[in-house]
Order: sequence, then C-alpha cells, then structure tokens
Amino acid sequence: MLKFLHIENIAVIERSDTEFAEGFNVLTGETGAGKSILIDSINAVLGERTSKELIRAGCDSAEVSAVFGNFDDTAVKTLSEFGFSPDEDGNIVIRRRLSVSGKGIIKLNGIPVTATQLKDIGKNLINIHGQHDSQALLDSEKHIFYIDALADNTELINEYYQEFRYLNKVRKELEASQIDEEEKQRQTNLLKYQINELESADIKKGELAELKRKAQIAKNYQTVVEALSKADTALNGNDDFSGASALISSAQKELYSLKDEKWNALAEKTADVLSDLTDIGAEIRDFLDNADYSELDINNINERLDLLDRLMLKYGNSEEEMLDFLTSAKVRLEELDFSDRRISQLSDLLDKSTDRLVELGEKLTLSRKKAAAEFEKKVCDILSYLNMPDVRFTVSMQKGRYTKRGCDNIEFLISANRGENVKPLSKIASGGELSRVMLAIKSVLLDKDPVGTMIFDEIDTGISGYTAGKVGIQLKKVAKNRQVICVTHLAQIAAMADEHLLIEKSTEGGRTFTQVKPLKYEERVGEIARIMSGTQLTENLYKSAKELLDRSKTDDNL
Repeated sequence: MLKFLHIENIAVIERSDTEFAEGFNVLTGETGAGKSILIDSINAVLGERTSKELIRAGCDSAEVSAVFGNFDDTAVKTLSEFGFSPDEDGNIVIRRRLSVSGKGIIKLNGIPVTATQLKDIGKNLINIHGQHDSQALLDSEKHIFYIDALADNTELINEYYQEFRYLNKVRKELEASQIDEEEKQRQTNLLKYQINELESADIKKGELAELKRKAQIAKNYQTVVEALSKADTALNGNDDFSGASALISSAQKELYSLKDEKWNALAEKTADVLSDLTDIGAEIRDFLDNADYSELDINNINERLDLLDRLMLKYGNSEEEMLDFLTSAKVRLEELDFSDRRISQLSDLLDKSTDRLVELGEKLTLSRKKAAAEFEKKVCDILSYLNMPDVRFTVSMQKGRYTKRGCDNIEFLISANRGENVKPLSKIASGGELSRVMLAIKSVLLDKDPVGTMIFDEIDTGISGYTAGKVGIQLKKVAKNRQVICVTHLAQIAAMADEHLLIEKSTEGGRTFTQVKPLKYEERVGEIARIMSGTQLTENLYKSAKELLDRSKTDDNL
C-alpha cells in the first residue's frame, strides 16, 4: 500500500506531505485545486513518462517521494527480481527528481534505477483507474483480456502462443520450399555450373598474392639475375678477382697480427661486417640457385591472374569469399535435391501443429465460455446493486480466425433499460453507466489482481444521488481487502471514506499554492456540506452532511 507521498515543486504544489491510511481514502477539493496533480505525482513515482511542464514555474527541479509497505508475495517477488527487498520496517522508498535540463534521477531505497525498471515494479504496487479505463471498455478488442483474467488463462495462452509461433515458422519454411519445377531446374543448372567453374579453378587461399609476387619477379628476372651475379662476384670474387669478403678477411688477419689492443678491437669489428656480408651473399646465392625462379613463365602467370580476376567479378573479392560461395552453392544444391523430401516433412509437421493449435484453441474457448458465464452473472449483480436494476450484461463469443490469443472474438453487450435488446457498450452506454460497468468489472476481478493499492480517478463521472451512494458503498467493499484511493466530487462517496483528504488552493504573494491535509470529523462534515451545495453553507445543509457522514458508518450494506 501507499503509506506516504512527498511532493516538492510540482505545478501549484510547492511542498506537500500526505499520509494515506489503510482502507478507503478519498480526495476532495474545489475544481482546479490540484487533485489531478496529485495523481500525476503518483504516476511519476510509478515510472510513467513525465514532462518538464510538471515542474513548478520558476524552479529548476522538482521531486516526488513515496513510501510503500504491506507488500503481497507478488510484489516482493518482483522487487527481488530487480535486486531489492523491503527494509527492516517492511517498506521501500521511491524518490524521483525531475529537472528542467531533462537530467532527472530515480532511486529505490537509495539505489538508482531506470524509469523502465520502476515502471515494471510500479505495476505491482498501484493500479490507477481513470476515465481512460472506462473509455477502453468501448474497444471490444480488449474485452477478451478481462475474461482471460477471470479464467486464469495465462498458462494456457502461453502454451497456445508457443504453438502458434511454431506453426507460422513451419508454414513460412514450407512456402519458401515450394518453388515450381521450372524454377527449381533453373536454379539447379545454375548452381551446378557455378560449382563446376569454381572447383575447376582449384582456388587456394593466398594464391593471388603469391601470383602477383611471382609475376613481378618473372617480369624483371633477367635484369635481376645479372645484377645479383655481379653482386655475388663483388662479394665472393672469381678466378681472377678476390671478392670483398676475402679482402676484408685479409684485413682482419693483418690487424690481429699487430698484437695491439686498439687494432685488435678494430679487427673484431670487421667480424661483424664479414658476418653481414656472408648472410647477404647466401641470400643472393639462394635466389640464383633456385630453379623455380628461372622457370617462371610470365604468360602462364598472367593467364592464371586473369582467370581469378574474372571469377572474383562473379563470386567475391577474395579467395575466401569465392570459396565461401562454393560452399553455399553446394549446400543450396543439396537442399534442392532433397526439397521434395523436406516439403513432405514440413507438410506433416504443419498438419500436426494445426491439429495441436485447434486443440489448444478449443481448450481456450471452453475456459472462456465458463468464465464468461460467471462474469456475466457477477457483473449484473453488482450493476443491479449500483442502481441499474433492469440491466442485462452479456458476453458475446464468436469463433473467428486463429490469432496469437486464440480463435475467439469477445465483446461485451449491455441493455440498461427493460425491453431493450443488448447492444455493444460503445453504442448505448453513457458516461455514468461506463463508470459503473468499470467498477463492477474491477470488483469482479479483485481476486485476480494482487496489487495492494487501487486509485480511482473520476469513477463518479455521470452519476449522482442514490446511485452515488451505491458506488461509494461498493468502493468501501473493495477497500476491505486492499487500499483504495478515490478522487471524487460527490458527497455520498466522500462520506464512505475511512480517511478524508482535502486538497486546498490558496494565493499568496501573487503565487498559487496547494496543500493536502487530513480532515477531522467536524472538518469532514463541513467539506461534505460544501460538496453538497457548492454555495453558502446553512445549518440545515450542515445537518444533512452530518447525517450522511454518520449514516455511512452504520450502513447495513457493508
């Protein structure tokens, strides 16, 4: 339940601290006093999207904090999934700070959380039912959700949906496999040609770079050989000439012969030079002695390069891409060769999945029919209590195409007056009737909704008098097992509350301020009298308000 709400610099509320009680809480006040701002603030700590316009004029930031406690198992489990748990007092504290710059912050028990995380947690803390919920009743596509909630169909719907997804996957694969014979033969011939062309080329990774290197060598081979031969002679000499290596070796011996430390050091340096010359000479000799280089044929190399260039235009920009293309072509050819067998397999799978989907769809239909009968009776009983004695409320179920939620088209039909045929809610329901239908539905589904706090905003739209009293009693019944917070303009509903909170607006120094304060008995009488009249209070009006408040505490209907 919501225990405490702190608001700072939100619209006309400079600062407000509101403590909520268990049971039935009502919020009343003049039009424009700030009741909707209070609901907006609660939405903010539930992770709903906010606007910078919510921040009080002239302020850079705003803050909403809320304390929640008395959690059920579902809420505790959800908190645990996000790594949170109630404190030693059994509470959690949510704090949301809004900024004009757009850089807000949200913390749960002092730990930062995202708005998305907070929204998932908030769903298990409070349900807010406003006028948009009543309007949602006019959308027949949403009616099925109410019946499924009463029927506890979550597990069955999940099982059905998994089969629905599988069936569509098989169907798509089957459609992709069922190409006509002419197209199949065309693809087969093309693939065989491509495979043969690539296999005949005998492509090897790294071949292209090696061919380019050999082409460069072959192109300049004679020039290279002549230059390297002269370099070899200069290094190693011949029959008529002592090479550089021999001359340096001779110089080294002469230096060593001096038996002097200085010249011996120079002799050692020549050893490094001789070593480098030996390595250079060996590399030159390896090239000159390599028969492969001497046998390079530039024409053959260029022909191979041309072939690879042509193939790369068709099949990829490298040897790796061409080889990958070859592998894919072989796989596709194999698929075509075995497509008939695969089509047969997929057809069998599709038939079995269809049978299974129909079976699960029928289970859903039976579950919904049973729940619909119970739903009709309970909603009618509550609506009759809410001063709609001649109401007829039925659940129309028609079989339709199979979708992700089954094959049932469900729509709520109603007749509010005797002698009239039932028609869709959108055709005949007034605002007051829609509010009562929504309250009846919420009452029927109470056991299916574990959330500890329910907020009703504008539940009294279009009703008054005796009907308003009935709605107040029904809200009080709902509040027996959970916390209810209701924004109302009706004295009959306000009188039923366990806790009455007044939202007051005042002007000071050219600024508007709103405060929320709990009312004591005498203050409640005065506020109920104001709601009843809207004009100057009289003694008779005050007595009527007191009688209404006193009678609500002993109402036999509770």
